[in-house]
Amino acid sequence: MAEAKLAVAFSFNVSHEGVRLDYDKELVKELMHTAKRSWRYRFIRFWNNIKNVVFPFTMPSVVALIVLTSSLTVHDYFDMNFDPTFGLARRLTTFAPWNLLPARESLIVSAVTMNTVGWATVIFLVRWSIQMLLHYHGVMYERRGIYSLKTRIWFILMRLLQGNRKPQLYSFSGMMPILPLPPLKDTMQRYLRSVRPLLDDNEYTRMLNLAMEFETGVGRRFQRYLYFKWLISTNYVSDWWEEYVYLRSRSPIMINSNFYAMDTLLFRGTKNQAARAANLIYSLLSFRRMLHRQDVTPLMLDSLIPLDSWQYQRTFDTTRVPGIETDRVFHFDNSTHIVALHKGRYYKVPTHGKGRLLNPKELELQMERILEDTSPPQPGETMLAALTAGERKAWAQIRNTYFTRGVNRVSLETIERGAFFLCLDEEEHYYLESDASKLDAYCKWLLHGNGKNRWYDKSFNVIVMANGKAGLNVEHSWADAPVIGHAWEWAITEDLGVLGYTEAGHTKGMIVANPTPPQRLRFELHDECLEEIAHSYQTANELCDDVDLVVLMFQDYGKGFMKGCRVSPDAYIQLALQLAYRRDAGRFHLTYEASMTRLFREGRTETVRPCTIESTAFAESMFDGTPVEERIALLRRACEVHQHNYLDAMCGKGIDRHLFCLYVVSKYLQTESPFLNEVLSEPWRLSTSQTPQTQTGRTDLTKRPEEISPGGGFGPVADDGYGVSYIISGENVLFFHISSKKSSTKTNSDRFRRAIRQSLLDMRALFDPNADRSTSPTQTRTSVPPTVVPGGRSSR
Repeated sequence: MAEAKLAVAFSFNVSHEGVRLDYDKELVKELMHTAKRSWRYRFIRFWNNIKNVVFPFTMPSVVALIVLTSSLTVHDYFDMNFDPTFGLARRLTTFAPWNLLPARESLIVSAVTMNTVGWATVIFLVRWSIQMLLHYHGVMYERRGIYSLKTRIWFILMRLLQGNRKPQLYSFSGMMPILPLPPLKDTMQRYLRSVRPLLDDNEYTRMLNLAMEFETGVGRRFQRYLYFKWLISTNYVSDWWEEYVYLRSRSPIMINSNFYAMDTLLFRGTKNQAARAANLIYSLLSFRRMLHRQDVTPLMLDSLIPLDSWQYQRTFDTTRVPGIETDRVFHFDNSTHIVALHKGRYYKVPTHGKGRLLNPKELELQMERILEDTSPPQPGETMLAALTAGERKAWAQIRNTYFTRGVNRVSLETIERGAFFLCLDEEEHYYLESDASKLDAYCKWLLHGNGKNRWYDKSFNVIVMANGKAGLNVEHSWADAPVIGHAWEWAITEDLGVLGYTEAGHTKGMIVANPTPPQRLRFELHDECLEEIAHSYQTANELCDDVDLVVLMFQDYGKGFMKGCRVSPDAYIQLALQLAYRRDAGRFHLTYEASMTRLFREGRTETVRPCTIESTAFAESMFDGTPVEERIALLRRACEVHQHNYLDAMCGKGIDRHLFCLYVVSKYLQTESPFLNEVLSEPWRLSTSQTPQTQTGRTDLTKRPEEISPGGGFGPVADDGYGVSYIISGENVLFFHISSKKSSTKTNSDRFRRAIRQSLLDMRALFDPNADRSTSPTQTRTSVPPTVVPGGRSSR
C-alpha cells in the first residue's frame, strides 16, 4: 500500500517579487464538498424539526389551511359573512405595527398572522391530546384482540388524531409522556413481595422492619427531593443511570459493560473479507444517512403506540472518553471517515469523496489497500487498544500524560471522531453443526477479542474476520441493545438481501472515482507509555482468560409450542431459567431481567424480577412429586404474574430504578439509609436479557431461514453468577448465550447450559408426556440446507 502524503490546502511565500499563493486544487475542492454536505445536512435537520413540530399535520396542509382561512378572512365569498378569526384580524389591524400599510395589505397581514396563530393552537391541542392518550397503558395489559370498551375508544381516538401520515423517526419526541414517579408505598410493597421467596421468616421480618423504618422515616424526605427532580427533568432516571451505573464505574468496560451482536448463523454472502467489510460499511453509513434524514420509521406497538427514539442520536460518531472520576460521552457531527485496525496497524479510511458516500466497490478497494499493506506496526502499536480494555482511571491518566499533544493527540482524535471502528481480524470463526465449541469460540471472540484488537470506547466496533464472518462489539453507556440491534439488522439485511455479491465473492458495481487511500495513523510511544500499555494488556488478558462463555442452540421446540401452551414465550423461558438455576445451584437467587421504558420520553430500561413467589413454587413442584395438572396450573399462574410484572416495569411501575434514584438522593444529602444500602448491594447472580428477533420488518425466517441470527450476549454481572442473553429465533429455535467466570467455584457455564436444556425438555413433558426428554446437547435438527457462498466452500 502506498503511504498517504500529508497535504496542505494553502501555502504562501513572501519574496522580493511579492506574495505567491499556492494551493491544492483537489483538496480545496474536497473542502468545498465537505462544507456543502455539512450545510445540506443542517438544512435537512432544520426542515425535519419543523415537520416534527407540526406532526400529525403536514407542512403543505398547514400552509394550505392558513392560505384558505386567510382568504376567507379577507374576502367575503358568496356573501357568506364568515370570518374564521371571528373579527380578531380586523381588531389586530387597528394597533399592529403594520397598520401604516394600506388598509387591504394591512388586513392581509393581520389575517395571515391570526390564522397562523389559530392553526398553531389547533396543532398544539392535537399534539397535547395525543400525549394525554399516550398516558393510557390499559391496552398493554389486555389480551390482543379482546379489548375493553375504554380501550376500543382509545384506539379510535388515536387513529383519528394520528391520521394516515407516516411519522418520521422523531415525530413523537415532543409528545412522549414523562416517566411517572411511583408512590413510595407502592414501590416498597412491590420490593417486599419480590424478595419474599429469597428470605426465610427471620430474614424477611428483619427486611420488613428496615423497609417500614425507611418508608416512614428518611424515605419520605428522599421522595420529596426526587419529586422535585421529576418536575424539572424530562426523565428522572436516565441521566443518573448513565452517569452512575456506566460512566462513573472505574472497572474495565470490556466484558463488564460492553456486549456483542452476531452475524447470521448460516452465512450465504461471501468469504472475501474486503468485500464483506465494504458492504457492511456502506450499509451502516446508509443507515446513518437515514437517521440524519429521519427516514427510519419509529418502532410502534400495535402500529399506534410509539417507542421513544432518543437513543438513536448517538449511534454513530460517538465515543466514550475516560476521566479520573467519571467518563464522558462525546458525539461528533457527521464524520467522513472510519478507523480500521488490521494486524495491529491503525488506518484512517475516507468513506466519502466529492460530496458523496463511496459505493461498495470503492470501499472494497479501500479494504484491499489495507489488507495488502506489508508495512510493520510501530513500536507498541499492536497493544495500544488494550488501554481501552483496562482500568478507566489508569487509561484517563495515560491519556492526559501521553495523548494530549503532537501526533498522538491527532491520531487519537481521528479514532474518536470516526463514524465507527472497524476490526479486520486475521482469525476465522464460524458455526459448525457437529461441534458446539465452534459457536462458543465465535461468541467469546466477539465479546473481547484478544484484549488488544478492539477500541472498546467507540460506540461500536464492526468486526470482520478473515473468512467474511462478522459481528459487533458495543459500548453500553450511550444506548441499550435494541437500538444498535436495529441498525445492525438493517445493515445485515441490506448487505445480504439488497447489495449482494458477484459469483466471485466481490461487491457489485464499479469504481466511479479512485478514492483517497487509507492513511496510517502515527504514534510516538515512549518507554514509560509502553509500560503502561503492557500493564493494561495484562489486566485485559486476565479478564479474557477468566470468561467462561457457551451458547445453547435449542431446536427441540420454540415459540410455536409455547404459544400453544397459552402462555407468554418470554415468561415461559424465564421459568425455565429459574428451574435451571434451582437445578444448578440448589436454591434461588435474585434475578435480573431487562425491560425497556421507551414508552416514555428518554426512557431506557427497568428491572423485572423474575424470581417470584409463583415462579419458585413452580420450580419446586418439579422436584417434589406434585401432580402434572397442578404443575401446569402453577406454571400458568407464574407466567401470568411474570407477564404482569414485566408490563408494570414497561409502564413506569418498576422497583429498582426508583430505589436507585432514592439511593442517589441519599448520597447527595449525605444521609445514610441501612435499607437502601442493603438493597443496592444485593448481587444479581442471574442476569438475563432477551434480544428482539426483528425490528425492521425485513427479516422473514419462514421464507429465508438461512438468515437466522443467534442474537448476542454479554459478560457475567456477578463474580459468582451467570449472564444469560436469549433470543426467540422463529417458531422452532431458541438461542441462549451463557457467561460466567472460570475463577468462581460456584458456576460453570456448560453445566448451566445442560440445566437449561433439561429444564426446557421437562417443561415440554408436562404438556406432551410422550416427548423425548434426553436430547443430546449437541444434537440439532435444523431444516436449513447447507449454504454455498461465492468464492468458497459450503458455509457449514
